[in-house]
Amino acid sequence: MSELPKTRHSAASFHGGIYLPPRKGKVLRHRIMPQPLPPSLTIPLQQGQGTPPTVVVEVGTRVLKYQLLAQATEENSVCAHAPTSGVVAAIGDCPVAEHGHPPRPCIQLRVDHQDEALELTANSDYLNLDDHEMRRLIESAGICGMGGAGFPSAQKLKAGLAQGVSLLIINAAECDPYICADEALLREHAREVVQGAEILRRASRATDCVIAIEKNKSAALQPLCEALSSSDIELALLEPRYPSGGERQLIQALNGRELARGSYPHDQGVLVFNVATAHASYKAVALGIPCVSRVCTLTGAPLITPKNFDVLIGTPVSFLLNLCGLEPLPTQEFIVGGAMMGRLLSDTSVALDKTSNCLIATSDEEFALPDSELPCIRCGRCAEVCPAKLQPQQLYGAVRAERMDLTSEFGLDACIECGACAYVCPSSIPLVQYFRAGKSASRSWQRQRNSAQRWQVRFTSHRRRLQLQRRARAANKAAKQRVDSAPPFSRAQAREEIAAAVARVKARREQLGVSTDDDAEERS
Repeated sequence: MSELPKTRHSAASFHGGIYLPPRKGKVLRHRIMPQPLPPSLTIPLQQGQGTPPTVVVEVGTRVLKYQLLAQATEENSVCAHAPTSGVVAAIGDCPVAEHGHPPRPCIQLRVDHQDEALELTANSDYLNLDDHEMRRLIESAGICGMGGAGFPSAQKLKAGLAQGVSLLIINAAECDPYICADEALLREHAREVVQGAEILRRASRATDCVIAIEKNKSAALQPLCEALSSSDIELALLEPRYPSGGERQLIQALNGRELARGSYPHDQGVLVFNVATAHASYKAVALGIPCVSRVCTLTGAPLITPKNFDVLIGTPVSFLLNLCGLEPLPTQEFIVGGAMMGRLLSDTSVALDKTSNCLIATSDEEFALPDSELPCIRCGRCAEVCPAKLQPQQLYGAVRAERMDLTSEFGLDACIECGACAYVCPSSIPLVQYFRAGKSASRSWQRQRNSAQRWQVRFTSHRRRLQLQRRARAANKAAKQRVDSAPPFSRAQAREEIAAAVARVKARREQLGVSTDDDAEERS
């Protein structure tokens, strides 16, 4: 291996975590393979929890590779481009690869297999572009967090600028078993990743930049060290402990500071981007290529030739499985996103999106059915390995009892669903499944609670208005009664009352010895 570049050692470690077998060697035997064109693509428009972009093409339109299909109009939406040439066959909701999500807006593209592309404009002097132009190019390329979250990269850069960025972290800690897309990307495109990191540093105006990778990533370390030899970007070597690639755990390991619950990395002047995001940023700013593909790991014992593919966004899962040669099994399941944090697919006809970094075909040998769930014995092992410093046994009890108020108090929202607790549980309790269900129930409970509070405020305000109206009516009625009960006006009676008042005044003056004007006239 080349001499290590400037290396940053972990300032601290995160709480908990576990050591897992990597299970990546079989895939890493092969280079990243280009993907043949499928008959059709189903391009998801919504990434993560964001807002779908506005479609700018119509059904029946022929589009070219890299052509804009949907324009981001909201800060949390991401542009979509055509991964190849073809005809827009349909626009509407389709099933997505994320289990548990309803169908999402998609563009179905009928591929014409000509792969005719728009002419792109490269920026040979891209490092001299100002940071605003770099962010604009990243935004127009439709780049989002490709490590799994899917947050728009340009929006994250803007949030960092507002706070001031002291440290930019490029996350190469691929700690989940089976997934090796980032390691393969660094092995074959380390220089482009480093250049992408330089772009993100300039776009965020970060003071320092570090690429964090685990010590056991031997396939990626050699080319990465060579690429960093001419850069002042630091290299951080991490222990291969799961989940070292978690954003909060990574920041704590490098910065020595733990993020408070409810806060974001940019609150501490830190931004974290995935390796694939850095590579996509290089292609967008330097080469003018929008984000239309990503490296995805296809693995699992039922696959004859598991590989890393440069997958076109919108490719159906079934097409990719056929490329690797799938040996059908009596009970066949597929996981998208990794063995620990991934989700089961209910349908292989769904398409992969920009956040899909791994697809696993399961087998009974590697993914044996769990033992029957037993009662919790309060051993505390789940708390020992929880990287978020939670008490999973308490959360489990609160979710089972449907005490949504307690789940919030115990910090359920801070759970990153890493699965470490379920992995070590001697009672085979599927804790992550409970916590996911608990989060969904908690959100529903919170919505109902907020709605009830709003209605309570409206009801109280309504009662107050009615009370004020009743008081106003009563006051008006009393005033009207006083007017009605008063005697009728009499001019003669008024004269008598005035004369009586004048007489009283004169009598009082005489009693006090005070002369009036009339008396003075009489004396004169």
